[in-house]
Amino acid sequence: MYVVELEFECFADTTITAVDKAINGLMEALRYNGQVLGREFPMIMGEGEFSVRAVCPEQDSLHSKYHSDFVNTCLQRLHDACLVGPKVRLLGRDLNSEQAAESDVPNWQVLYTTYVHTCSPLRSGETLLPIPLYRQAPTFNGDHKSVVKWQTEWQACDELQMAGSCQAEYAALHEICDTDSDLFIRGWDIRGRIEYLSQVPTYYYLYRVGGSSLAEEKARCCPKCGGAWLLEEPLHDIFHFKCDSCRLVSNISWDHLKS
Repeated sequence: MYVVELEFECFADTTITAVDKAINGLMEALRYNGQVLGREFPMIMGEGEFSVRAVCPEQDSLHSKYHSDFVNTCLQRLHDACLVGPKVRLLGRDLNSEQAAESDVPNWQVLYTTYVHTCSPLRSGETLLPIPLYRQAPTFNGDHKSVVKWQTEWQACDELQMAGSCQAEYAALHEICDTDSDLFIRGWDIRGRIEYLSQVPTYYYLYRVGGSSLAEEKARCCPKCGGAWLLEEPLHDIFHFKCDSCRLVSNISWDHLKS
């Protein structure tokens, strides 16, 4: 990932309220298109200019060729706030984040995220590196907002269950572990849409924790079709199960993996 600075110059008198609305509206549009990552974008006011720093998947993530219709609309709205820009300056590589997957189309891909990841939840099945969302055709309504919102909710549930300090843990686990949960159903639809548009087999990661024993875990069947899905060797040291029919991957319960 790369850290960039976006600079917006004022060409006439304006207000902080107008500037805030215009710039943050643009950053939201870029986020929902996968061109910037994360949810917080510090804004700095200078002499007749404003600057924002953000993290992008690639050096050219903010190129106009990747813009969604919503991004282009927000760029036009900058004029209403008496702003010109943005001028984009590449500050350098973020050493604390993952690099993006190569631009080559993978043989398969997977929706996988955790609460510590800010990168794209669409990963190459071959390398598990994140695939920038803007490389994909718009998922729904012109951009990838549905994917980003799903990721945000999945990560929130993951953080709750990792903390394990309140009753909400059990509701959160249901959402990320069970195929009848609202979060799974929505993510499953997104997965199918991505596969349809990309023509690349796209899998969904089903989190697993609990269970009685390692032997019982290995005997588990696919929760959708009931078929065998245990792999001889895990993929990326994470996925111990893979069902090609149902497009599901999962792990042996972390409670018993070292048993």
